[in-house]
Amino acid sequence: MMTEPTMPNNYPSEHFTNEGPVLGHDIVAEIDARGVAINTIDAVRADHGRDWWPRTIRQVARGHVPAWPGAVCFPRSTSQVADVLTIAHAHGVPVTAQGGRSGVVGGALVAEGGLALDTTRLNQILDIDEISGTVRVEAGVFGPDLETALNARGFTVGHFPQSFDLATVGGWLACRGAGQFSNRYGKIEDIVRGLTVVLANGDVLTLGGHGPRSAVGPDLVQLFVGSEGTLGVITEATLVMRHVSAHRDMATFSFATFDEGLEACRQMVQHDINPAVLRLYDEIESKRNFEITGNALLILDEGNDAHIAANMSQAKAVCEAMGAEAHSRTKVEGWLAHRNNVSSLTPLWEGGIVVDTIEVAGPWAALPGLFHDVTSALTAIDGMRNASCHQSHAYLDGACLYFTFAGKPASDDEIEAFYRLAWDTATGVVLRHGAALSHHHGVGRNRARFVAEALGAGYGLLRQMKALLDPTNILNPGALGLGGEAW
Repeated sequence: MMTEPTMPNNYPSEHFTNEGPVLGHDIVAEIDARGVAINTIDAVRADHGRDWWPRTIRQVARGHVPAWPGAVCFPRSTSQVADVLTIAHAHGVPVTAQGGRSGVVGGALVAEGGLALDTTRLNQILDIDEISGTVRVEAGVFGPDLETALNARGFTVGHFPQSFDLATVGGWLACRGAGQFSNRYGKIEDIVRGLTVVLANGDVLTLGGHGPRSAVGPDLVQLFVGSEGTLGVITEATLVMRHVSAHRDMATFSFATFDEGLEACRQMVQHDINPAVLRLYDEIESKRNFEITGNALLILDEGNDAHIAANMSQAKAVCEAMGAEAHSRTKVEGWLAHRNNVSSLTPLWEGGIVVDTIEVAGPWAALPGLFHDVTSALTAIDGMRNASCHQSHAYLDGACLYFTFAGKPASDDEIEAFYRLAWDTATGVVLRHGAALSHHHGVGRNRARFVAEALGAGYGLLRQMKALLDPTNILNPGALGLGGEAW
């Protein structure tokens, strides 16, 4: 089984309002001679000239290709990826690795005229070690295909991002993703044990994979997790597995204020109450998603029946002690059924409504102020219809806040400026609070202009690593604030 990438909308009858350069025939022929499938047809190039960045949805609906690749290649092995990069390095051709292209910050857009490296034919599950509890898998395998194969043997990786149906293992790793059950299973950096990476010059590195932990210098695996294809191309990964849970329990509560809900979440995780899902919604999102007045908290746990019984009992006790109102567990069941549905995004953008999400992370002490200041700043923008928030991933020392904004500028000509202003406004507040620029969507091109401020002196070190590993700057230039102009 092989999942196919699915984009939010289609070009109108493959009619394109802009043109893009085609990769030189000599380079195409050189790649083809290595046995790597390569395509320069306009329709194929256009489809690989976008990802799920909401800003580009309206462009595509009008036949505009956000970023024309000069060609698209489809390697089937690590050695073929190495061949492609060797050739690209020799000719100075930019290369952007792409999986399901489900990223929402423009991280998979190709430098104009560059090479789109589609990894989805690297789709093999190479080894399942049921004794050690690990799976070795190629980077182009999609989440549903991996889980289907593992579930048949009673295992799961437990990584379920909202883009689960659309994203590949390589994408999870490149963007440092987080799944919706991450409180139980960990984020992708907790799940990965080893990587195979191809560097810009075609050299192949095998990193990690020798056990659950190593004290042989810095963890080089983690250097490439979250690097968004700017330091190397991930072609294989070894991930840790869990047994499929036999038991599940869930509960819903609501709090009078979002701050009280945050406090309940903090008390839980800091007292070792860690349900797999702990999601707090503000009043706007509680009403919209669950028809609950107040600030809804969804709790779900799964695993050993005795463990989840104790965990859920303690979680409920915290909520009850704070005077929270209990609601039907069907609210959680409804969330489970529809949690990955983003079908409403496309008609909104096509209708001139500017909508997007901004996920950040910060310490517990900063979260109440961050919530109020970001939503207030967004709401104050002329034409903004609403700004809302939920908490989606909790830790001992803090949590992820996930903001959503929607607005309609005075005219279509102001859409781009309105969108940029919303991001500039919210991000300015986030950085002033000392919070993290991104929690799990990554940087891509949308956030590239903020990276220097977000990392401080560390940005210089990141640029030095880029120069060392990719001296000719061919790997995804512009992403992560490296090697290209920010949007």
